[in-house]
Amino acid sequence: MFAPVYLDSNASTPIDARVLDAMLPYLSERFGNASSRHEYGRQARDAIDRARQQVAAAVGAHATEVVFTSGGSEANNLFVKGAAAHCKPGVIAIGATEHPCVREPARQLVKRGWSLVELAVTPGGHLDVEAAQALIVAQRPLLVSQMLANNECGAVNDVAALSAVVRQTGGYLHSDAVQALGKIPLAFRELGVHAMTLSSHKIGGPIGAGALVLDKRLELQPLIAGGGHERGLRSGTENVAAIVGFGVACELVSSELSMRSTNMLAARDLLEAGLPALGARVFGGVEPRLSNTSYFAFDGVDGDTLVGKLDRAGFAIASGAACSSANPEPSRALLAMGVAPELARGAVRVSMSATTKLEDVQQFMEVLRETLLQLRQLTALSV
Repeated sequence: MFAPVYLDSNASTPIDARVLDAMLPYLSERFGNASSRHEYGRQARDAIDRARQQVAAAVGAHATEVVFTSGGSEANNLFVKGAAAHCKPGVIAIGATEHPCVREPARQLVKRGWSLVELAVTPGGHLDVEAAQALIVAQRPLLVSQMLANNECGAVNDVAALSAVVRQTGGYLHSDAVQALGKIPLAFRELGVHAMTLSSHKIGGPIGAGALVLDKRLELQPLIAGGGHERGLRSGTENVAAIVGFGVACELVSSELSMRSTNMLAARDLLEAGLPALGARVFGGVEPRLSNTSYFAFDGVDGDTLVGKLDRAGFAIASGAACSSANPEPSRALLAMGVAPELARGAVRVSMSATTKLEDVQQFMEVLRETLLQLRQLTALSV
């Protein structure tokens, strides 16, 4: 019996068995509220404290700088809206290829008197550093958000190159590092950012946990007011099991980073070695980029149609970014990279995990070849 092959790890990953084992007690007998003062509560609080240390260690931060959230979207919103609430309306600068959970709250600020500008990218999908530095000097944005690694094409950006100029002009720099965690080394201090977003379910942890790593000198207004949890920045009873899982997942990716990167790169290279013969256009293929991500299209082939046919054949890949899949418009990231809209509509993304097998990639390529032949024959008949 054919087992479906999962090649959409940038959207989400399965929970690592070791992570699940660590979570299970907090889904059963260790059910206490971490704010309670009895033994059940102390168990929960100790577990959260341990997870906070594990997350901090994974990115070279201090445990007191980790604010737990429900995921990357909440963490990004907490920075954008929370920091803006402590500033007079000014300029906010975001990367041209940012995830919607940065772009949309930034657009909401425009209704409150802010001006929104974008940091351009190169045709390879990377931040145009010189243009960004010049824009920051000219516009003096109070808030700057630039993702570290792009969720669609995998381009890894030189965020550290923005740090000095943002600080010199009196701004605050944030980076969405959701896709970078577990794939490249991360160092909060070396990046020079004031805030950084992380997510659990991209690294073998559970859905429902994330973090904003935050320089304590930066004041934020909380999105959720209440009992004052998470230094008063995120009130609400903590999701202890998910936080525990997040912590263990961070510890695992830190200790296994080299091995995981090597495995993912081997799978990606095997895939991309076969794509040119099929007529693929690979986007963002210029280094540095994530070792697990390949983004490509075929002239005259609709991306959603290709994803659907491959899904029925037992292969899970993505058409653009998962969080934008309801939008029929071409990828904003690809348009920012100068890709023609008709080609951008055909874009599909394959993203590996550390457990992706080379034989799975080989089988995928065989099915992809057959599927493309079928689609092209149908196109030829309809002309």
